[in-house]
Amino acid sequence: MSAKDEVRKASEDFYVALNRMANGDASSLADIWSHSAEVTAMHPVGGRHVGWDAIRESFEQVSHLASGGNIELHDQLIQVAGDVVYEVGVERGELTMGGHQTSIDHRVTNLYQQEAGTWKMIHHHTDTSPAMLEVLSQLQAGES
Repeated sequence: MSAKDEVRKASEDFYVALNRMANGDASSLADIWSHSAEVTAMHPVGGRHVGWDAIRESFEQVSHLASGGNIELHDQLIQVAGDVVYEVGVERGELTMGGHQTSIDHRVTNLYQQEAGTWKMIHHHTDTSPAMLEVLSQLQAGES
């Protein structure tokens, strides 16, 4: 199997795990990500997270608010650059956060690197989502 095909499978596994997170269970993301202190993520709710512990915590926080989520990758392009592979595309779908439904339609970049013969995610970056930020703002205002 080529590196592109292997990463295509890793990407499918990531989106299965991301959809589980979007329905309240972030645990399966641990199988997809490298657990390195150098991995990074920039989510649609803003901020930058560095290191597996911070990324795991960020996904867990969203999963506690999330339900009814369905996120799909469209317009996928995979490029091999030595021992790193990057993937770009558009994430589309919907997600309910704290009872507020939001639509998802943003560009995404994912980077993968091999660890012990398996492609692991080392970076995930999406556009910031004004709709998700608005929901979080409403939820925070309601908690005050």
